[in-house]
Amino acid sequence: MPTYRAPLDDIRFVLHDVHGVARLAELPGCEEATPDVVDAVLAEGAKVCEEVLFPINQSGDAEGCTYDQGTVRTPSGFIDAYKQYTAGGWTGIAADPAYGGQGLPEAVRFVFEEMLCSANLSFSMYPGLSHGAYSALTSHGDDELKARYLPKLVDGSWAGTMCLTEAHAGTDLGILTTRAVPSGDGAYSITGTKIFISAGEQDLTENILHLVLARLPDAPAGTKGISMFLVPKFLPTEEGRPGTRNGVTCGSIEHKMGIKGSATCVLNFDSATGFMVGEANKGMRAMFVMMNGARLAVGMQGLGLSEVAYQNALAYAKDRLQGRSLTGAKNPSGPADSILVHPDVRKGLLRVKAFNEGARALAYWVGMLIDIEHRHTDAATREEAADVVALMTPVIKAFFTDLGFDSTNISLQTLGGHGYIREYGIEQYVRDARIAQIYEGTNAVQALDLVGRKLPMEGGRLVRRFFSLVKSDIDSAADDEVLEALAKPVGEALVKLQKATMLLAEKGFANPDEAGAVATDYLHLMGYTALGWQWLKMATVARRKLAAGEGDATFLGAKVKTARFYMSHMMPETNALLARIQAGASSIMALTEAEF
Repeated sequence: MPTYRAPLDDIRFVLHDVHGVARLAELPGCEEATPDVVDAVLAEGAKVCEEVLFPINQSGDAEGCTYDQGTVRTPSGFIDAYKQYTAGGWTGIAADPAYGGQGLPEAVRFVFEEMLCSANLSFSMYPGLSHGAYSALTSHGDDELKARYLPKLVDGSWAGTMCLTEAHAGTDLGILTTRAVPSGDGAYSITGTKIFISAGEQDLTENILHLVLARLPDAPAGTKGISMFLVPKFLPTEEGRPGTRNGVTCGSIEHKMGIKGSATCVLNFDSATGFMVGEANKGMRAMFVMMNGARLAVGMQGLGLSEVAYQNALAYAKDRLQGRSLTGAKNPSGPADSILVHPDVRKGLLRVKAFNEGARALAYWVGMLIDIEHRHTDAATREEAADVVALMTPVIKAFFTDLGFDSTNISLQTLGGHGYIREYGIEQYVRDARIAQIYEGTNAVQALDLVGRKLPMEGGRLVRRFFSLVKSDIDSAADDEVLEALAKPVGEALVKLQKATMLLAEKGFANPDEAGAVATDYLHLMGYTALGWQWLKMATVARRKLAAGEGDATFLGAKVKTARFYMSHMMPETNALLARIQAGASSIMALTEAEF
């Protein structure tokens, strides 16, 4: 049976020592989020994840959701777990106190999101979709919609979804056909079918609020003619209770490779009553508030699954006796050495460890920037934070889920045949991790967003800010021989990234296929560089604390050693990535369809 313990020591190191989470308490509205409060909240969150959600993860996968004539039942234990979850206020951890939330920084929810995904990814989908709906309504809903619906989302008694995809319209939302006809009373009649709707129907909450993209009768073609509507499963009464059943039903649920405890639904809207969110024909603006948050959350899924897979693979490697070390017995009193003595096993586990800890540092930094973007009193500081968050969103989504999936596979391989069977739990993490590379915009779409939208945005200002931040820490490492050695590969990667950026600007402008052909390679190049930068920051802090005799010497020493591993064994990936970027599109686009 698998186990999970929230990596609180590493979480605290990243939050307090590396990124200085104490500065969030200086932001308006975050005054109570002192380091002690943040630690206490996350410690309680860890208990919920370890003791309530993790125990029903494997059983929830085996049982899955069931469908019966429009009714969906979640796996055994999910209802009770959700009651405990909402009773603890976790649905409103970062929500506005005006609507019943706790008002904690978004960064705290970001950390909790990682633990949730490690403990029970399927369960995390339900409150995760609700938080996305909360964000969209907060940003674009009118005062009446906010007053009526936000408190219910915040306390968890009602849930939310986002309804984008149609059978013929996945990534290309411009061709969706769901219709919205004015009813004459300020409401709209919504008709159409949406597919792949996570949490579209479930038995955890008394009502579900669907945020639906649809077209008005006179809407222009393409994405410029899309509006967003809130369509409740039950229309609320004047007292705020679920009233008349609306014209939305679940036609079926999907039978999936993974996340089987999350209901993925076909939803049929048949003259359902809906209420416009935001302005007519500007629904994409509102939906992207939800989508960008969801993309960051999906990135955390890649990290969370990689972390729990690593914990179990490491425990197995320490206990599994098999063969002898190539340099002589390390367990001479036993029949064999643990497989952790074998270099290839170590290399695999170190790749996962280095990814997990580097990704955690990058993600938490971005989480803090979200708070700075929305709360800081200085406009220039807000702009800088917003630039970096926008640039890093596709990187976190795609890079974390690509490497997160690789990490679950490495962890499975560590267990050998035992990894392939259900008892040990690793195979579930591989299956669960695979969807994260697909939904909320495939990783190829994220790469196109990065090179096609984010790089040229504001005349290249976003990427220049990132370059400047990395270069500053590289320069600061010059006074320490060990840090200088670690900074060198980061500096080399940065030069490659800058060269690739210039190449894309030149070739991609003349021929968009040149950018499209290497977009994923470019995103990975930025991802490896960003994690290398974070490892340099962590090693810098670890060296300083070791020199001062502070902290756990074993923990801090491992940080420096893992940083060396990342630089020597993972940063060389940037060489191949740059070579592929320089190779361009010619050989990719040369074949005709008949030649495939």
